[in-house]
Amino acid sequence: MPAWPATEADALAEQDRLRTLVDPTGPALSDGAFVAGVDVAYDDERNVVVAAAVLVDFATRETVEETTAAGPVSFPYVPGLLAFRELPPVLDALGALRHRPDLILCDGYGLAHPRRLGLASHLGVLTGLPTAGVAKTPFTFSYDQPGPARGDWSPLLDGAEVVGRAVRTQAGVKPVFVSVGHRIGLAEACDATLALAARYRLPETTRRADSLCRRALADVLHREAR
Repeated sequence: MPAWPATEADALAEQDRLRTLVDPTGPALSDGAFVAGVDVAYDDERNVVVAAAVLVDFATRETVEETTAAGPVSFPYVPGLLAFRELPPVLDALGALRHRPDLILCDGYGLAHPRRLGLASHLGVLTGLPTAGVAKTPFTFSYDQPGPARGDWSPLLDGAEVVGRAVRTQAGVKPVFVSVGHRIGLAEACDATLALAARYRLPETTRRADSLCRRALADVLHREAR
């Protein structure tokens, strides 16, 4: 793997290289699959970032295992380049899992990105694993409100180009924004998201990873303060 970019110019060049490797197709998950959720929490004042990976049984939605990893923030905040801040600890947390995920759902974007390489796509290319992004906001893209029922969706658009879907995971609740990361189709990514969001707006993988990384960051800061 090339050296981790240290400058904005290097990061943009790396995005240009990696986006040509994204495969936006792939099969649906089977009931025996494992799905990982990943998320990060920061303390910029102390230059600490913590990542969490939570592996869930796709059929039962039970947690199979969970891991965390902490380290220094390795890249400045630049819109559109957040993957370069978040991926080092995410890769460490995923690498500590004993089971190989069949899909990774990221709290963010895949192809729904100005340069078509959001965190989910970047992570997928680096690991070779199927990935998808499930975001809370549409970023800079446009969409019509999907129908009110669970499972209703509408295209997420960059001009005339479809970059994802706005998906209603719960009736009467704001949609989430699903985009392909790598090695999965858009319809298949949306189906997996819906299956894992049986009770709440966000999939269980995202909810659990978010909670775990926040707890882990608090533990790291507590230890440093002692």
